Amino acid sequence: MPNAPISPPLTTDVAIIGAGPVGLFAIFECGMLKLNCHVIDALDEVGGQLSALYPEKPIYDIPGYPAILAGELVSMLEAQSQPFAPTYHLGQQVTGLEAQDAPGKEGRWLLTTTKDTRIDAGAVIIAAGVGAFGPNRPPLDGIQAFEGMGPGQGVNYLVKRRDDFRDKKVVIAGGGDSAVDWAVSLSEVAESVKVVHRRPKFRAAPETVEKMKALADGGNVELVVPYQLAGLEGDADGLSAVQVADLDGNSRTLEADVLLPFFGLSQNIGPIAEWGLEIDHNHIIVEPGTMGAGPAGVYGVGDIITYPGKLKLILMGFSEAAVAAHSARDHLHPDEAYHFEHSTTAGVPGSAK
Repeated sequence: MPNAPISPPLTTDVAIIGAGPVGLFAIFECGMLKLNCHVIDALDEVGGQLSALYPEKPIYDIPGYPAILAGELVSMLEAQSQPFAPTYHLGQQVTGLEAQDAPGKEGRWLLTTTKDTRIDAGAVIIAAGVGAFGPNRPPLDGIQAFEGMGPGQGVNYLVKRRDDFRDKKVVIAGGGDSAVDWAVSLSEVAESVKVVHRRPKFRAAPETVEKMKALADGGNVELVVPYQLAGLEGDADGLSAVQVADLDGNSRTLEADVLLPFFGLSQNIGPIAEWGLEIDHNHIIVEPGTMGAGPAGVYGVGDIITYPGKLKLILMGFSEAAVAAHSARDHLHPDEAYHFEHSTTAGVPGSAK
């Protein structure tokens, strides 16, 4: 029986790989330049890490918002992009990125996915965040027995709903932003919050560290420093305690209903490493003036990229998305002069100017 004919690929101006916050804003920036977008993401929902890992985590460095929940930011970015009618391909990973050389296709790219979706794009913006991600598991004997018990029980690697931890004895391990942010936030709902860190200095935003220390001074948070995780106690019904120890051999047993280890994410950029781009420690090297990732028409934005002076901030990713969109427009329409207009002048579809 002959093979079924292959359907022609979907066609778009720009293919955006990644539907996290920076990818969503790239849709808006492309839309303002009259470029249509198809967006591909391995997750089943938009928002990337913000949706998958901590939708109820407050973010404090978005201009104009003293604090905004991660999930709320995603909802607003999605709404901001909707006037431009992006096409989403969720729950699938881009596996192939190939330059096309057929007549009339010069300078265009063909993307293929794990669901056999094929997209013919004039430009590609890679906004893949940290790629495929998963938590770094602390090396504790028997930890697997306490994983998967459900939110607010045993060992959890993320907080999706603060209320799952209401009236719980919470032990947080780590010294970065996630550990400090959740210590501050969960202190409002948990019965107790203890933060275990191997040294007194925390690697988080100074303002949030000061909030946590003020809560510790007031007895709302206990800082267990300098200690490290040493063991877990409990049974099939749940976790009962976390053992910690310092370098001098001193040990403590902390009552606990749940342990939240925040030791960062393991990063795997997957097929991206095979696309002939210049990679440095799982990051795509780009030219900061254009966000160009090497091949003409391919750009990178957000946490997946690196260049001198790069900061891993959402607001910096938003700026990179704007630069990449303008570069994509120049690539697609090299002979057309562009008159830049601010959004207050140009407006957006369906809005009053």
